[in-house]
Amino acid sequence: MPLTVWLCSDSSTGETAATSEPNRAARGELCEEHRQEVGRQLARHLINTCTESDDVVVEAFTASDAVLGAAAELGRRGVALVPHFPLAQYIGSRLRATYDKDTLARVAMRPVRPDQITRGLADHSRDIALVIAAPPPYEVGGRRPKVVGQHGCPACRADVWMLERQQLTEFLKGAWQVLKPGGVLAIVTSARHQDDGGLHDPAPQVIAQASRMGFVYAQHVIALRVPIEGDALAVQLTPTEVGQLRNIGSVAPSLRARVHADVCLFVKPRAQCSLGSDKGSRR
Repeated sequence: MPLTVWLCSDSSTGETAATSEPNRAARGELCEEHRQEVGRQLARHLINTCTESDDVVVEAFTASDAVLGAAAELGRRGVALVPHFPLAQYIGSRLRATYDKDTLARVAMRPVRPDQITRGLADHSRDIALVIAAPPPYEVGGRRPKVVGQHGCPACRADVWMLERQQLTEFLKGAWQVLKPGGVLAIVTSARHQDDGGLHDPAPQVIAQASRMGFVYAQHVIALRVPIEGDALAVQLTPTEVGQLRNIGSVAPSLRARVHADVCLFVKPRAQCSLGSDKGSRR
């Protein structure tokens, strides 16, 4: 399987690193977890690699304005599925504060869940070049947390609202139906530590499910979310400190930082698409 590494740190996109999480939550901004789901640099890499000018790019499980903004900047048309109105308000305010009316005309939000993608994109059926999705942990076999994220984070509140909905399988079926032949499905995941100390990697489950739908697993990308200083990764563990190696015998609790994301790229085959579509509809 082809493997590549993309540098996807958003450290230079205007975010204020010194702002603490409580202050962000108090202002109704995204928490660190959701700012990293699909950042601006990762969105730009995906769009430049998988689409051409004026293609349609769709994001499901939307958590921020990153994909819509990147699509507009790169001359594509962008559509985000945002069923939770407060999150749509947050994304809309961010876009209006950044782009002019002509640029905003290239992007749109649809008030449908990921499993309702075919209904939300009825006007673009089989016309989509790229679908991007970063499913939350509870959609890909991860634990259902007792408390989900920051109360002030609009994306966390959207997660709470959709927590009991199992959407991944229906979303994959719908993505097959809306993608054009040769279109790309990009699934972004991260391995996570569970409460029992084990490490859960959702990528194998996602690959298996997408393959059953008829998608061809084309490439695996490692998206580095932290900047590189010289020949080392600069892992920021808190808003004011940079992580350093510790003595292995230290009694201090271990610190965890999400350094990268796994991006699985799937292609809807150009040939035998009708067979694949029937296969997906029967499952």
